[in-house]
Amino acid sequence: MKPSPSTAPMFTVFTPTYNRAHTLHRVFESLQQQTFRDFEWLVVDDGSTDGTAQLIQQWRAIADFPILYFQQPNYGKHIAFNRGVEKANGTYFLPIDSDDAFLPDALEKMLHWWYLIPEQQRDRYTGIVTLCQYENGEICGESFTESPLDTNALDLRYIYKKRGECWGFHRTAVLKQFPFPEDLSVRFVPENIVWDAIASQYRIRCINEPLRIFYQDSGNQITKANPQKKARVKEYFLEMLNRDFRYFFHDPITFLKWSVLYVRYSLLAGDKRFLSIKKYRHPGAFLLVLLALLPGALVCINDHIQHDVKPV
Repeated sequence: MKPSPSTAPMFTVFTPTYNRAHTLHRVFESLQQQTFRDFEWLVVDDGSTDGTAQLIQQWRAIADFPILYFQQPNYGKHIAFNRGVEKANGTYFLPIDSDDAFLPDALEKMLHWWYLIPEQQRDRYTGIVTLCQYENGEICGESFTESPLDTNALDLRYIYKKRGECWGFHRTAVLKQFPFPEDLSVRFVPENIVWDAIASQYRIRCINEPLRIFYQDSGNQITKANPQKKARVKEYFLEMLNRDFRYFFHDPITFLKWSVLYVRYSLLAGDKRFLSIKKYRHPGAFLLVLLALLPGALVCINDHIQHDVKPV
């Protein structure tokens, strides 16, 4: 059911999944209801053991759209995302979590707003970003300050201070330029590593329409992880401090939080070189980590007490 190059779809709707057979139907039913039909559904299964493969096979037999299904060992969402981008046939790449849903006109509306960008300017944009809503229709977080808002992911977070869930698509060609680090030692890489790298070169158009339905009934496996396992992502927090420090005065709280996490995870990992000046590309990032030493150490001590973390 894989489309040939001559019939490549407009959208690749991508879902990474791990043991979500009980919620994956939300995505499938949302796709069945779409008013815009030129899409494929690409699922990368990150080692599920709950019958996900059999479920996808059943849906393939009744779906009127292509379903591409790939399995991999439990490497993590970042590896699954890279594989999805690699296998995508669509011009636009729309990720949707395996426990969420979206409105019937979501694809149609996003494409409408994309085509309102003058054709000669579209190469400067990576995609469209929309709002999300909870099951009761309440918007997740805040609306954009204006709509449409043309900006980038960094300015949106630090200058416009947008909080709450967002959702949207990227051009597949852009995502191919910015893969996640293929780090098999962790199961989660902070997504800002990629979105902020894209923001250094491309803009987004933000729209005040809640098109994704965000469910809160599936839990967050990342936050339940042992802190010592989460500590393996410490270098990504340092990377964000170094790369984005020019935004510090727009949102100092976020940078302080990242600094505390970097200290916390470095101590949990037994990294004795985390204060090496060579690690810091911006002197302000180094000073901020110094200020975070005490709170980071206190959180680390709490990890040892609350989670029975063993010394490295």
